[in-house]
Amino acid sequence: MPEDVSLLLSPRQAATKEEIQRELTRKLSLFVPPDRWIITHRSIDARRGQIRIHLNLRVFGEGEDPRENEPTFCYRDVHAAPPAVVVGAGPAGLFAALRLIELGVKPIVVERGKPVAPRRKDVAALNRRGVLDGESNYAFGEGGAGTFSDGKLYTRSRKRGDHKRILHRFCRHGADPSILYEAHPHIGSNRLPDIVSAMGQTILSAGGEIHFQQKVVEVTISNGRATGVRLAAGHRIDGHAVVLATGHSARDVYEVLVRQGVSLEPKAFAMGVRVEHPQQLIDRVQYKRDRGDFLPPANYRLAVQVDGRGVYSFCMCPGGIIVPAATEDRTIVVNGMSFSRRNSPFANAGIVVEIALSDIPGMDTANPLAGLDYQRKLEAAAFDHGGGQMVAPAQRLVDFVEGKYSSSIPPCSYPPGVAVSSLQEWLPATIYRRLQSGLKTFDEKMKGFLTNDAVVVGVESRTSSPVRIPREPDSLQHPSVAGLFPCGEGAGYAGGIVSCAVDGERVAEAVQRFFSHFCQRQSA
Repeated sequence: MPEDVSLLLSPRQAATKEEIQRELTRKLSLFVPPDRWIITHRSIDARRGQIRIHLNLRVFGEGEDPRENEPTFCYRDVHAAPPAVVVGAGPAGLFAALRLIELGVKPIVVERGKPVAPRRKDVAALNRRGVLDGESNYAFGEGGAGTFSDGKLYTRSRKRGDHKRILHRFCRHGADPSILYEAHPHIGSNRLPDIVSAMGQTILSAGGEIHFQQKVVEVTISNGRATGVRLAAGHRIDGHAVVLATGHSARDVYEVLVRQGVSLEPKAFAMGVRVEHPQQLIDRVQYKRDRGDFLPPANYRLAVQVDGRGVYSFCMCPGGIIVPAATEDRTIVVNGMSFSRRNSPFANAGIVVEIALSDIPGMDTANPLAGLDYQRKLEAAAFDHGGGQMVAPAQRLVDFVEGKYSSSIPPCSYPPGVAVSSLQEWLPATIYRRLQSGLKTFDEKMKGFLTNDAVVVGVESRTSSPVRIPREPDSLQHPSVAGLFPCGEGAGYAGGIVSCAVDGERVAEAVQRFFSHFCQRQSA
């Protein structure tokens, strides 16, 4: 039987497999060959001033296979299988498509954006010249918002599906095996594009289809059942079911559904700003020293309640950059990303406030898109107070908290550049006051967090969807449209790469059950 062993090591001892092997031998008083043990968990403990690495290892006996319990992925030939239309090629859509293939269903993926290679050029133009392509950007295109994101793969939602299976599928398509055991697994935006492309090739090789630069303008519904989609180009793609995995930035999809009379629900969401510090400052606060060798750039996770609303850090990117994530003209939206080495001199995170429906001025509860309209107004205000061409409004952090004008801005990673703006003058008061109070509390938890060497950039408005597309809890279909399967972050059921991928797989399994029931009815 395999034996689990825990080690508590210095960063230097945990840096190489040879050093770990030496410490394992010392603990067991027995040499175990390197091919008979694996790391199952790795985390850093810096709480007591002396940094230690916690390692959990699994040691296998002679003849035992360390890979015996790993999930297997069998992609069938689905060229002639019954089809399901998958709208969106982000994490939810791709993982739904891959799982459908395993279950014997042909996925027809429809993506409004471009494949990875040409999409890279559009993202580069956005970064360098502030030129926005509304259909090919940080949100739209092969891999969705995940492709050029930080690539963080940890999730707080572990009850909805097998998140380990998601990590293994990433590894099968080129991700580093370390994501299987790191406490905070991370791929990096430089590696994600190739992984996403490999997933696309798996879909195509098995007989699935991917149609890029095809915008959905209607879900075709016949006798109360979704039967496919109609595209802006004029033609239809038919299927026995439709998976809506469009992401929360595809706002026109919500508008299409409303026009078609498909019920939607407004929901709470979050908005705020992105705060960037020098990475060295975060290292010193968290590690109580300069990082040195053998340690990754430090991160943080902060949360507090202010006047009944959560104020919290979101998508923290150590060694990362702030990126322009807008999808509509004359708006500013910021997000964060990092490369696999996390070697930028900056650390950034979204600092956001929970927005309840009652926080929206003049909220019309009959309008399911009220939260979306509120997002748009704030994004347009950020553009108006920026510098044009995606130049974002910014302010020094202490000045932001104290409501003072910043005469200058420290170096900032945001590629199109920043312009001085007093954000407190145009942010909604309900957001600003809670951010102001929350940031003061964060400084009490992380002394040194409040500094004018840090910069606040607006706005962070796409942390979650303000709309939910309802679905039945068991069948995962829309309550009034059979065969329509809302999925992922845009439908309001996930947030982040892993939870979206898990939801995609769950929906794929629900589609297969629906197909089985449908075929039984047809044969009867």
